[in-house]
Amino acid sequence: MLQLQNIHHTAIICSDYERSKKFYTEILGLEIIREVYRKERDSYKLDLSLNGHYVIELFSFPSPPDRISRPEAVGLRHLAFAVADIEECILDLSKNKVSSEPIRVDELTGKRFTFIADPDLLPIEFYEV
Repeated sequence: MLQLQNIHHTAIICSDYERSKKFYTEILGLEIIREVYRKERDSYKLDLSLNGHYVIELFSFPSPPDRISRPEAVGLRHLAFAVADIEECILDLSKNKVSSEPIRVDELTGKRFTFIADPDLLPIEFYEV
């Protein structure tokens, strides 16, 4: 039987590398593990961590196609981060001019959550735990 241990990372392709790098590091506060420019692909690869755990590979490629976000399409739906206080999270995001959707309540768990969009409109959820 396949024995998965955990999720290793999520890979994201961005359209504007510097803008997305700033968003994920300066606004969301992820830490840079390593940054590599791959000349043969004309591509950056930025490895990011959260609380010491490798979580995101941020890639740039020349002229990637747009991601369909709405209407939602088949495939990976969104990225979600756990937060202790949803209001504090929204306040911190708003200080960086990042707007969020209204807070919703998960009807199954009673937990509160909201969504924002990254610079390429990738939905990002913040889920209060």
